[in-house]
Amino acid sequence: LPATAKWYDRRDSVFIEFCVADSKDVKVNFDKMKCGFSCVAGTDDVKLENQIDLFEAIDENESKHSRTDRSVLCYLRKAQPGKAWPRLTKEKAKVSWLSVDFNNWKDWEDDSDEEMGNFDQFS
Repeated sequence: LPATAKWYDRRDSVFIEFCVADSKDVKVNFDKMKCGFSCVAGTDDVKLENQIDLFEAIDENESKHSRTDRSVLCYLRKAQPGKAWPRLTKEKAKVSWLSVDFNNWKDWEDDSDEEMGNFDQFS
C-alpha cells in the first residue's frame, strides 16, 4: 500500500510530506531521479511503500528527511535550483495517493517575474 503524500515546490528544493501517523521502521532512499519511502504504520502495523520517479534530478547527498508523530517530511535538494517543477513525478499520469500541498505552495516563479518587472520601470 502506498502512503498518502503531499508535495510542494520551492526555488532550490522540493518537499514531500508522507502523511503517516505513528510510523515505525521509516526508510527513505534518495537517488538522482527517484525517491523511495517505506514504513510500518498505525496499531495494525500496516506496511506502506512509495516509489517516485522524479520529474527532475535531485542532489541525493543534500536531501534529507525528518519524522514526526504525524508524518515524515522529505526535503529534496534540486540538482538544478531555480527550475520549477510543474509536477513531482516523471509521468504525467495522476497518482491517486499524491496531492499538491496548497497550504505551502507558492508560485515563486511569478514572484520573481513581478519583482523584475518593478525594477524595469526605473531603467
